[in-house]
This record gives sequence, C-alpha cells and structure tokens, in this order.
Amino acid sequence: MEKINIMINGLPGKVAGKMVQFAIADERFNVIPFSLTGQEIKNKIHAIDSMRFELVKPDTRDKKIQEIKSCFASFIAIDYTHPSAVNKNALFYTRNLIPFVMGTTGGDREKLEQVVKNSSTPAVIAPNMAKQIVGFQAMMEYAANTFPNLFEGYTLNVVESHQKGKADTSGTAGAMVGYFNKLGTDFDINDIQMVRDPELQEKEWRIPKEHLTGHGWHTYTLTAKDGSALFEFKHNINGRNIYVKGTFDAIFFLKEKLAEPDTPKKLYTMIDVLNRK
Repeated sequence: MEKINIMINGLPGKVAGKMVQFAIADERFNVIPFSLTGQEIKNKIHAIDSMRFELVKPDTRDKKIQEIKSCFASFIAIDYTHPSAVNKNALFYTRNLIPFVMGTTGGDREKLEQVVKNSSTPAVIAPNMAKQIVGFQAMMEYAANTFPNLFEGYTLNVVESHQKGKADTSGTAGAMVGYFNKLGTDFDINDIQMVRDPELQEKEWRIPKEHLTGHGWHTYTLTAKDGSALFEFKHNINGRNIYVKGTFDAIFFLKEKLAEPDTPKKLYTMIDVLNRK
C-alpha cells in the first residue's frame, strides 16, 4: 500500500502534536517534516519522538511551500492551527492547490466554505472530527428537520468545558444550538457558558486531572416552562485520541476524492466521511 504524504500544521500545538505522534507510528502515512505555525512562535524547530519539524511562519510560507512541493509532489494538509488563522490558511491551501482537512474551529465559517467551493481544491471541513459526536449531531439535525418546534417553550442551557488554552467557543456547541433552536428554543449562541478554569474543572466538574489540558465536556439542558420536565444531553471527551481517528478517516476519504478529478463537489464534511462506503 502506497503511503500518503501528510503535512500536519499547527505545531507546537497539542492537537497537532498528538496527530504527529499517531501518524509517525502509522505505516499508512509519510509525515512531511514541516509545519505551518504562528508568527509569534519563537522556535524554528520542533521535535516529536525521532522527527524534527521545521516550523514555517506566515512571512516565509509562500516561498517555503514551493520548496516543499518540489520535494513532495502531492500531499494532504491537516490543519489544527489557531482560530485566527482559519481563513488565511484556507486561502493559502487553495491558492497552492493543497487538499486539506480542517479541524480548526473558529474564523468566518461561511467565507471558509465559500473559498473551497470557489476553488479546485477539495477539503474536509468540520468543527469536530470525532465521528461519534458527528453522528450525534446528525441525529439532532434529523430531529430538528423532522420535528420542528418539538421543544417550543422550553428553556435551553448550554455549558461547555475545554482546556484553558482553547481560545474560542466550542464549534460543536454552536452547531448544537442551531439544532435546538429549530426544535423550538430561543437561545443566543453568545449565551453559551465557556468554562476554562482548571481549578473549577477539577473540583466542581470532576474532570480527571490528567485531562485538564485536553478535554471537551458539553451539557445541553432543556427545561419545561413549568418545571415539570427536563431533558439533558451530554458528550464528555477526555484527551484527543478520538479526534485522531476521525481525522485519519477524513484523510483517506479525501484521497479517494482526489482520484475522482471530475467530481464537481469540493467541500466535504465529516457526515460525508461517515457515509464513506
């Protein structure tokens, strides 16, 4: 089986680092020793296990990518960078004809999708790469479209907890709010309660100490106006391993699409990946 060249962007970030660790040990992949990073990152090299990665900053990447492409004729980029870089990175990938999997949340999602649709570069974009959570979202979307206003009159409360370094509101929580509003609630996405305090997470939420630096706990509570009924949905993820498996599946999905050059569709989601035969 021919190995797939992948470029994991976002080092020295923890999610990108976890992706690298798993990809190095996976004989299906050849990990390119370069990684896009932020302008503020001081280090030029980042080592993981036996590999040393050259960190490529925005002010040099237009030149460096030509060097990388001369060494690796084709590869798929995996983006776990920073919310502030989402839209610029998408423009960079499409401009340089680099197919990519975007797991980074935040940014202007409408512009992000439009950039891919207007390009000739296929991409898988999802605010959550965990297949089980994506499946849960698909169920909620089905419910929202099939039973609109089912929870009309109910009050929605959304609380999400992530590691201290997560800069933005959970993209998954935002998507879920959209489904619940179709189901009849009237909830402002800005009212999502973001918890980023490690002490609070450990003592009150009972999140295991070893996962305070990497977790995603979400609770959605629906309460009837008269208090006679309460519905609660939860998905609590410790660590980042679950996102690795989904991302790798997205890579293979994208590889298959690249073998179908005449396919007009360029923008894909994790739902498309889940439906992969």
